[in-house]
Amino acid sequence: MPTITIRTPELPVSRRRAVALRVTRWLTAQGVQAAHVVVRFEPTEESTVFSGGLPVEALPHDTDGGGPRHASVTCCVGPDRDDAFRDGLARCITEALGADARTPFCYLEFRPTSPSDVYLGAGDGLSRADGTAVGPAPAAAG
Repeated sequence: MPTITIRTPELPVSRRRAVALRVTRWLTAQGVQAAHVVVRFEPTEESTVFSGGLPVEALPHDTDGGGPRHASVTCCVGPDRDDAFRDGLARCITEALGADARTPFCYLEFRPTSPSDVYLGAGDGLSRADGTAVGPAPAAAG
């Protein structure tokens, strides 16, 4: 269940949707079920991301307004994903965001995450992403 968290200055909903769709399409082309793709956006406020002691907003930039001023991305993917998969996903995400050589700060990190370490809740049930069922939550004492 690939989960991608993208932190940038606020993006319009239409832009977030376009990025999520492009990433989902890339992942489905790699054999991932679309329903298993999670793309989360977390807006960052000014002066909350620093590089070299400077807020990233102060870094020189030469953007045309098409790409983000900065982006920080965390990708949780299965530990079995190889370099080609990670390289392709990194390229897909940065292209979808419009990040390029003119973007002053773009950080992308992969965190190998075993499906047995991911829990999913649906209705009143809970299961692990590896398909292992988890018993119902204990009733509240009262």
